[in-house]
Parts: sequence; structure tokens; C-alpha cells
Amino acid sequence: MADKTYYEALQVAPDASADDIKRAYRKMARKYHPDITPGPKAEATFKAAGAAYDVLRDPEKRAAYDKYGADWDQPHPDPKPQSGSQWDGGFAFDDRDIDPQMFRDFFGQGQGARSMQPDQHARIEISLEDSIEGRSLPLSMQMPQLDKSGRVTMTRRDINLRIPKGAMPGQQLRLQGQGAQGGDLFVEIAFKPHPIYRVEGRDLFVVLPVTPWEAALGGKVKMPTPTGPVDLTIPQNARQDQKLRLRGRGLPGAVKGDLFAVLKIVNPPELSEKARALYQSLASEHPFNPRSKLGV
Repeated sequence: MADKTYYEALQVAPDASADDIKRAYRKMARKYHPDITPGPKAEATFKAAGAAYDVLRDPEKRAAYDKYGADWDQPHPDPKPQSGSQWDGGFAFDDRDIDPQMFRDFFGQGQGARSMQPDQHARIEISLEDSIEGRSLPLSMQMPQLDKSGRVTMTRRDINLRIPKGAMPGQQLRLQGQGAQGGDLFVEIAFKPHPIYRVEGRDLFVVLPVTPWEAALGGKVKMPTPTGPVDLTIPQNARQDQKLRLRGRGLPGAVKGDLFAVLKIVNPPELSEKARALYQSLASEHPFNPRSKLGV
């Protein structure tokens, strides 16, 4: 039975048609969009509806969700071949341990041939920018095939893989007919570690260093985003680890993710005599004790 969470988020039945799901999402978006109905509860409802629509509008994603529920986007082992073989469609094995007759049957040759077409699975690491822009990437793999003598050999296969915009870690792309002997190829997406951004769902986080005076006085500073630097307004008396949000600057999707700047107050490595005098003057003019609540 299908997990009902996404259907409940859109307030539709599990057997709702594609048009019903589209109408339900538009209705929820008009009602709960942050620009129309501000507040954390409405925003959470809006994001939940967007996440649900992103899955249920896609027939393949919806079928996987109906079958596996909340774990729809996780890898799931294929059923074992009926012959009892442990081969799962992977790309690396030692052909010295394989019975050629079994593979002749498996690939549709010989008297005991089966008509099944095995699916294969691969995994590719992409950059965050690949997902944001939606790029085509080369994918190379080794696939089993039978030569003229009936021996199982491995051959290299090069595929141009189209990464859709907003592809998420753990998402599987299905390439119909691109597996061995006409089976399907499922490619799981993984993200390479990024030197600047941390990914949580569709939201991105970047640690943004600011000086003590920028944190105290506020003002505009340059901030990196995946599509280029922007001016970010730092509020007066900004705090360490304070999060500032840029809406819609995260991963693309039915509902775009946000980009969060996490402030880190950084002292200069060295102080000139003039700068030290300014700090001493500040300490004299503003005797602030941040440890007063500790009783010291």
C-alpha cells in the first residue's frame, strides 16, 4: 500500500489523476505561498506540497513512491534471477567463475533461452553546479556480452548522461534500453563534496566570515552564490552563527530551495597600533560584559 504522506500534503487521494494532482498543487501554492500567507506554518505547508508535487507529477517517481513509500528514492535490490545466479547487473565480475551456458541462456541464446532483459545499476558523482545548471556528462562503464564463441566478455560502453536541473543525491535516473541486452540502466546520483556549500535537501548553506565591525555596524558585504556573487545586507549587532536567508537561491525544483549564510565573526590576524588604540577606546567607552549572566 502506498505511503499517504505526499498525497495528504496535497490533500488528494492515492488514486488521484495527474490532472487532480496538478490542480491540487496550484491551489495549495496560491493559498500558502510565503508572499501571500506569511508565517512559518504556511511556509512549511507550502514546502511540503512542493516536495510532494515534485514526486507525484512524475509517473516513474510516483510509481516508486507508491511501491516503497518514504524510501522511494533509495536503492532497492533487484529480484534474483530465476536461475539462481547471484549476478545483479553490476559492472565488475570475474568471468573465469561464470558458466558460459548460463549466460547464453541469460542473454537469450541457446535452447533454454529466457526473454528477460536484465536491468543494470550505476552510480555517478556530480558537482553541485551540474545539478543547478542541468548538464550532460559522459558516463563510461563495463558491460557483459557474449562473443562469437559464446564466451562472456566485458566491453566498454560510453553514454552521454543528461542531468536534470535540481537532481538530488540518491535520485535514480532511468535510461530505458541502455543496459545490457536492451535492459534498462538506472544511474544513482551522488554529490561530490563542495568547497563552499553544504547541501541539506534543496537548501544550501555557506559559512560567511564577517569582521567584528561588520557584525556590529551592519552593512552590505559580498556573498557567493552558485550563480555569482551578490550583495548581502548584514543587520546591526549580528550574532555568531546567525543565519541569513536568500529565498530561491538553493537547488531548483518545483519549489526552489533557499541559500543560507551562516555568519562567522573573524578577528583580524594582527592589529596595528592604531587599531589596538581604537579597540581600547571602544572598551573604555562601552564597558560591556558578555559574561554577566554567568555571575562573573
